[in-house]
Amino acid sequence: MSNHRAPSALPSEPVDLLVVGAGVVGLAHAVEAHLRGLSVAVVDRDAFAAGASVRNFGHVCVTAQNGRALEYALAARERWLWLAGKAGFAVNQAGTLVVARRPEEMAVLEDLAGERGPEQVRLLDGAGVRRHLPVEGAAPLGGAHLPLDLRLNSPTVIPAVAEWLAAQGVPIAWRTSVLSAEPGLVRTSRGEVRAARTVLAVGHDVDRLYPDVADAAGITRCKLQMLEVEAPGGVRIDPGVLTGLSMLRYGGFTAQPSAAALREAVAARAPELLDAGVNLMLVQRPGGAIVLGDTHHYAQTHAPFEDEELARLLLREGADLFGVPSLRVLRRWRGEYASSARADVLDTEVADGVRAVSVTSGIGMTIAHGLAQAVLDSFA
Repeated sequence: MSNHRAPSALPSEPVDLLVVGAGVVGLAHAVEAHLRGLSVAVVDRDAFAAGASVRNFGHVCVTAQNGRALEYALAARERWLWLAGKAGFAVNQAGTLVVARRPEEMAVLEDLAGERGPEQVRLLDGAGVRRHLPVEGAAPLGGAHLPLDLRLNSPTVIPAVAEWLAAQGVPIAWRTSVLSAEPGLVRTSRGEVRAARTVLAVGHDVDRLYPDVADAAGITRCKLQMLEVEAPGGVRIDPGVLTGLSMLRYGGFTAQPSAAALREAVAARAPELLDAGVNLMLVQRPGGAIVLGDTHHYAQTHAPFEDEELARLLLREGADLFGVPSLRVLRRWRGEYASSARADVLDTEVADGVRAVSVTSGIGMTIAHGLAQAVLDSFA
């Protein structure tokens, strides 16, 4: 992808909605506004989406959510399927496999299955898990298949959505930074835009534009380490894969009565995994490489140095899951997103007609379109 994309011209006439940020949350708002017949424009400081929206698993993790996030995820799922037909990208509908290798993990899945039913959670025995994950090392006690979950190759899907919007007549001004936003007027590095409403979908950078708002919402920056590794033996894995460590991170799991016992068991067995915030999960890229992750660390500002021990933890746990001595790393990267222990999203008015909207729980691909629909509904 070229780093020298020419920016679209800023709209010369006022628009109904200006979206700041062309990541998944910003594009979702632009899509939903366009579908409602509003005039929309988008600005983004980069030449293409290069942040959290493409540094992820592309995992639309529907069933593992709960509460409002689950409502948003179900709505977003339908929008992704619709958009795939319009924008021409592929959606993997093989769902998610959750591998349970210990009794405490299986107990959480049984609780979730009892709450959600077979349309969302299908319990599996060990043989059923191996049919989805044909590797020697998993040694599953059992598991579950979550059929509603989707997988998207985010490095190609996010640009495809932006291109579809542009083809619909929605201007996207790349390499254009926002300097200030006030009622009816946004000043950018390329000039002014008049807009009846503005959505600031700038992810973790909300703490730079509106530090008091971020502080009030308890927002910090979550830093991830993620790896892309060669598939051992050329194995093909259709669904996304979650493990017992994943059950410590998603609300649908952590809300179950058995979740506390699982956390205690992990703390006793491998406290270093909790210290590093390891969520052992994986998806397979269309070309065969495995995206393996991830670790989580929280701070207002992160040091620029990466700790190789975190990568070793991921590779150790990944190799154990696959039953191989080691994994060959193809690529490494650092992710970063806004995080708050208080809520899954930030949605607050920072000026009359100006809303700051960020996903603050690392599930932007999962809920962005449902969240955007709710935000647009609130404009009515």
